[in-house]
Amino acid sequence: MLMHSYPASCRQLVRSAINTQRSQTFKAFYATIQSLRNAPQVETDDVPPDNDFILSILRANASSRDAKPYFASFSPRPRPTPVLPQSDESISNEVRAEPSPVTEQPKVSPLIASIIDPVIRRTALVKIQGPFSQVQLDSISRGMVYLEKLGLVSVIVVENDDIQRGEQDSRSVIVEDTMRLVSCLEKHGARARPVLGAVVRLGPRPGDPEMEQDFTIPEAHTFPSDLVPIRSALQSGEIPVIPPFALDSFCRSVRIDANDVIGALARGMVEAGSQNSSFPVAALADASIDASGEVDLTPLRLMIINREGGVPSYARNGFPHLLINLDSESKHIRETFHESWRHTHKTALSNLALAKTCLSHMPPTSSAVMVSHRSQSSLIGNLITNRPAVSSSLPHALLQGNRKLTPHTPTLIRRGLPIRVVRTVDDIDRSKMNALLEQSFQRSLGEVDFYDRLKRTLDFVIIAGDYAGAAIVTNEPSADLSQPISYLDKFAVLPSHQGDGTVDFLWVALHDESYGLGHPFSANPNGGKEGQGEGRDLVWRSRANNPVNKWYFERSSGHVRMGDWVLFWCDAEKRLKQEQNRRGRAGLSYVEDWEEGRLASWSDVVQKIPSSWKK
Repeated sequence: MLMHSYPASCRQLVRSAINTQRSQTFKAFYATIQSLRNAPQVETDDVPPDNDFILSILRANASSRDAKPYFASFSPRPRPTPVLPQSDESISNEVRAEPSPVTEQPKVSPLIASIIDPVIRRTALVKIQGPFSQVQLDSISRGMVYLEKLGLVSVIVVENDDIQRGEQDSRSVIVEDTMRLVSCLEKHGARARPVLGAVVRLGPRPGDPEMEQDFTIPEAHTFPSDLVPIRSALQSGEIPVIPPFALDSFCRSVRIDANDVIGALARGMVEAGSQNSSFPVAALADASIDASGEVDLTPLRLMIINREGGVPSYARNGFPHLLINLDSESKHIRETFHESWRHTHKTALSNLALAKTCLSHMPPTSSAVMVSHRSQSSLIGNLITNRPAVSSSLPHALLQGNRKLTPHTPTLIRRGLPIRVVRTVDDIDRSKMNALLEQSFQRSLGEVDFYDRLKRTLDFVIIAGDYAGAAIVTNEPSADLSQPISYLDKFAVLPSHQGDGTVDFLWVALHDESYGLGHPFSANPNGGKEGQGEGRDLVWRSRANNPVNKWYFERSSGHVRMGDWVLFWCDAEKRLKQEQNRRGRAGLSYVEDWEEGRLASWSDVVQKIPSSWKK
């Protein structure tokens, strides 16, 4: 009955999609789109195997929790129930006039719309920082095609580091690189459009106030009318590929730095997207709009694909940073950037500045990723989880031996939050702390007893942003040990900030201030000890049925069950390193002398710590 209710052409399209063999699902799916748009057929040999696309998704290894940001951004939202007009009972049936016949416009059925446009489409700003060989361009193009299949449409700006501005034929070389990329994208099944006309204007935007910003202001700007070629390409299902050209005051098209073009586009596309913010509401109410090709111009990602890879880190022997909190780390990264990296990673700092500029305009949930052309498949994992390839909050020893950590591992960059450390109860904003703890744990805090205990035992509190997250560490006295136990009393993040990197930022700061203290890579400027001092074992407890325990297992040195509780601990890393160096090749024994009896002491003290919650 459902099939017969559609026109013959629609029934034929549905049958064609359903009867297609499973191994050809994605090819048939996009071939259908191309046939509807009268696009030329793509040779089968030129299309990458479907298995490669599916395996790239599986390699992301995303749990349902990890994939929530992707589903929130790309899955179709539920349509609101239409409100039917109320009939006026005061008018008799005899007097009520017959409604005049209205010719309804044909609408695309929801089933056909879901086949044509399976996900809500969003945009990404992409910098292709070449030059690249044809093989490398093939790899990059496959990555762009895969992202488009998942709903992320790229707006690409091409750059060539080997061709300096002002050189003879530099403009023609850039245009040639643009056309090469367009051809490569189309060879791999995408539709691409070269936008050779300038879409930005040289110089600051007229009327902008002259005020100091904490990011680099691009030497270009754009207006909504300048974005018409980009919007037209996106509405036609094409990937716009843009050379770094801008209009000067004499309306001449001149080559400028690609970073200025991208910075101007980030601001312009966000403003254009906010002007069209009413579109998604209308689209939800009318299925015909779902298939209209409209794309939200607000960039969800900034992607910088180059030959260098991510930003090198002094804490990882030159391997890339995994996750960067721009708000609290960008200055420290510039100060610790080795001189040798200025030759091997010439554009790392300028690209980091570009990320800070773009993310200052993009939504708070947006992120930037710097990745080598060798790791294009990692872009899919980043899109689905919006997390780094390897968590930066894992123990340093695990990161050093992790096979996923290579010179080509991507660097994920977030706007982040400021991190600060306070050491007295008087410096805590109690109302904000109470709101944080109660929202995070979904329980009512016994405020009086909680703060009375902190006045006696508080060591320090790490605060992320305006109490978006906090880690409270206390000194718990023990009769059996020479010094108090460093106890993680509370570790909390607001639900609205879970999944945006705040958890990792907070745990890294906790590591640097407690069990990681004394290592050179713990010298982060967060208002704490900045790496100076001796690290201490960190101990905490968690309910045995707490779903977060899996995350704790990965970050702790060990754990032991205590009835309804699990006791976790992290060994002081500096002491472990010293013991390892002292023993040499013999390694550490199963139980060291300084470990004997500590579990019993920890358990005895931790079990007696009173609950912070109202009963």
